Amino acid sequence: MYIYNVTTKVSHDIHTDWFHWMQQEHIPAVMASGCFTHFQFVRLLETDEEDGITYAVQYHAAAKADYNRYVELHAPALRNDSVQKWGNQMIAFRTLMQVVN
Repeated sequence: MYIYNVTTKVSHDIHTDWFHWMQQEHIPAVMASGCFTHFQFVRLLETDEEDGITYAVQYHAAAKADYNRYVELHAPALRNDSVQKWGNQMIAFRTLMQVVN
């Protein structure tokens, strides 16, 4: 099992709209790729929220090939959509993790 983690710091100015967009548009679009079995959408606690609120979405893939297919075929367009919609009012970084137990 692999976990594709996307952590995003979101400006207070767009927080409410971004949050609804994630729930109603972005996460459903990622899941519609068919590359992931399920996801978790979480808010990071005990972080500095002066510049914004930090969230993470963890998408679970059964095999690395599923993740690779997502990165190759779906991620570029979805990342572009995010940048076009929110610009520099959010910043995201991505990590891939492997479940070891």
